[in-house]
Amino acid sequence: MQLLERAKEMGRIRPDGAAKVTGALKYMTDLSFPDMLHGKILRSAHPHARILSICTERAKQLSGVKAVATYHDVPGLNGYGIVFPDQPVLCEDRVRCVGDAIAAVAAETEEVAERALDLIEVIYEPLPVIDSPEKALNQAAPQLHPNGNILHRASYEKGDVKKGFASCSVIIEETYELPRQMHAYMETEGGVVVPECDGTITVYAGTQHGYKDRFQLSRILDMPEASIRVVSSPMGGSFGGKDELNIQPYAALLALMAKRPVKIHQTRRESVRAGIKRHPMKITMKTGADENGQIVAHEVRILADTGAYATLGPAVLDFAVEHAIGPYVVPNVSTEGLSVYTNNGVAGEFRGFGGNQVTFALEGQIDRLAEKLQMDPLDLRRRNIRKEHDLGPVGQRIAPTNGAAQVLEEICKKAAGLQGKKPDVWKKTGTGISITMHGGGLGYGRLDPAGGRLSFGADGKIEAAFGFEECGQGLLAVIETLIIEEFACSPGDIKITIGDTALVPSSGSSTASRATSMVWQALQRMKEPFRQQLLACAARIGSREADKLQLGPGGVWKRDEEMNAPVFYLSYAQLAKRMAQEERIVVNTQFDFPTSPDPFIGGHYLYAFSAVLAQVEVDELTGRVKVTCLDQAIAAGPVVSPLGYLGQIEGGGIMALGYTLMEEALIHDGCYVTNNFDSYLIPTIYDVPEQMEVEAIEELCQDDSYGPRGVGEIGTIAVAPAIAKAIHDATGYWVRRLPVSPEEMLQAISAKERKAWTQKK
Repeated sequence: MQLLERAKEMGRIRPDGAAKVTGALKYMTDLSFPDMLHGKILRSAHPHARILSICTERAKQLSGVKAVATYHDVPGLNGYGIVFPDQPVLCEDRVRCVGDAIAAVAAETEEVAERALDLIEVIYEPLPVIDSPEKALNQAAPQLHPNGNILHRASYEKGDVKKGFASCSVIIEETYELPRQMHAYMETEGGVVVPECDGTITVYAGTQHGYKDRFQLSRILDMPEASIRVVSSPMGGSFGGKDELNIQPYAALLALMAKRPVKIHQTRRESVRAGIKRHPMKITMKTGADENGQIVAHEVRILADTGAYATLGPAVLDFAVEHAIGPYVVPNVSTEGLSVYTNNGVAGEFRGFGGNQVTFALEGQIDRLAEKLQMDPLDLRRRNIRKEHDLGPVGQRIAPTNGAAQVLEEICKKAAGLQGKKPDVWKKTGTGISITMHGGGLGYGRLDPAGGRLSFGADGKIEAAFGFEECGQGLLAVIETLIIEEFACSPGDIKITIGDTALVPSSGSSTASRATSMVWQALQRMKEPFRQQLLACAARIGSREADKLQLGPGGVWKRDEEMNAPVFYLSYAQLAKRMAQEERIVVNTQFDFPTSPDPFIGGHYLYAFSAVLAQVEVDELTGRVKVTCLDQAIAAGPVVSPLGYLGQIEGGGIMALGYTLMEEALIHDGCYVTNNFDSYLIPTIYDVPEQMEVEAIEELCQDDSYGPRGVGEIGTIAVAPAIAKAIHDATGYWVRRLPVSPEEMLQAISAKERKAWTQKK
């Protein structure tokens, strides 16, 4: 059954759907409080400079200004960063990118705060700008950090690559260039920090990791974590971009200084300058195969521009190295990755987490090999694809899975039945297929805790509490659906609490395609103890045997022997009212995301798989590429929320379409060329393909007890190489750089025509 039909059959809407559609839902940036001030952040005018002096006196004297903060006012650690705190909260003597914060102001109005920023006097001494990884690696380059310009190295070796290439019949070597991309969420970074009467603070801000924010803020503010409450849900989109701290330290500092609530909501221009982006990468691959299409050797060199600070740059590089061979089995592999500091804007976590970049290169190699071998690219993939019990891409043991073969065969069926309309005479059509695998969770060697809580409330509600955030991905619908399935209750019987460190257990971050998987696994651990305790209470109240009772819509039901059917026995509200206080039912669980037993840092254990079928029309007059079909087959275990699943894959596909054909956050001499959406193109409804079908492959291997995998990222990863192959199918031109511009296509078409004319002559 199609996902949309299943969703209609279930007849349920998202718990937050009506409020979002009507505009009634309040996001973190919609909040306001009595006596609230407005904050603004002064950011560097230079991508690289020494700070000679900072004078804030004129700003402090401006009427309406209530607090001005510089590095002097940071009571604790003047630094933040998820991996290590190398980014200054407020710069002291040096700026390393245009997003660097130098001062922050809180005032009665935004206008006054803006005026105060203009009155802050900063004297700079400009320093040489390192605007590329190649410049950063030059021995004469200035060192951006005490440990130099190299943030992180990662590698993987298997077999003997040199001997492998010596035995190859065909070798393909190519360099692929991947762009910097904006997250482009609708709600830019923002929130409110409220100082409480007891000396604590409450932070209302969009983030993907409330507990991690609390930890970082405690170091910066020199406050106990218990004195900081983080309310982090809902938020208007993130895609990884709000996993790191953004406005929280500045609003918190100002609120504590002014002793009043402070709201900061970045404009789009401020978000562009200060927000993290997808890592630009240059990837060189050399891939060799024998005459039968068996891949023998694969060599990969990855150079990533991490920008001025680390955030999750090391983990992104590790992920790219891990996925550099993807769903294929190759006996000889050598992969080296380098993540380099520059004075460009900070690059960090982004949907796909390095997998998008390396998969574009890998699938490009596979298609080029097939062409040189004069072999069907699908047959080439079949010959090299991993099997159910094969090791993972870096030689680690993983959960048995046949997902790669399943998605490939499913997308092949779709390709066989694809019928496109006949285009205009000046347009060429082409199709392309690509596949990928994507690891969920943070990977081996990284703290990746999960947990949850089920309780029975005094109002008779089944209360589910998780430390995750709702960032538009439909998590509330997932939790509701799973609880209904496990306890046969109705939506009205459930109360869901997420994203508030004062009310929920730590469940880890809402990242790495882990939330759905962790909710499911938590419920598997909690459901029986919770059910048994609830039924035992109901049995005591009615002097009945617990094994004759069951949970159902509205309350507890009893089995009627004569009718051979359950009949209503006791409502949840009645049960709660008659339960003694000491009978309060609370079931907690704490566990870690499943990891491989084999020690490869960042190596994953649970994977999802995708295959993409793309069809394009290339306009030979304008060079524009239009995607007319973008089908995906996904193997990620059982579908929990059909509408949510469909939305994640379709939405991810369109985001990746933008990455492929139009999006690039250009930087020149360390400064963003693109400052707003007026010159940064993202897909609109006009760009959505006429055909977008999603086929979900739900079956897991026999011994797989890990349930559904998250699908927040898998739908983005293999889209670009499928479109690139479709362009080649239409024009004969191999794309090696994204985004594919109309100018590039016109040049390729002209070159092809000149070559054809020369050959005729």
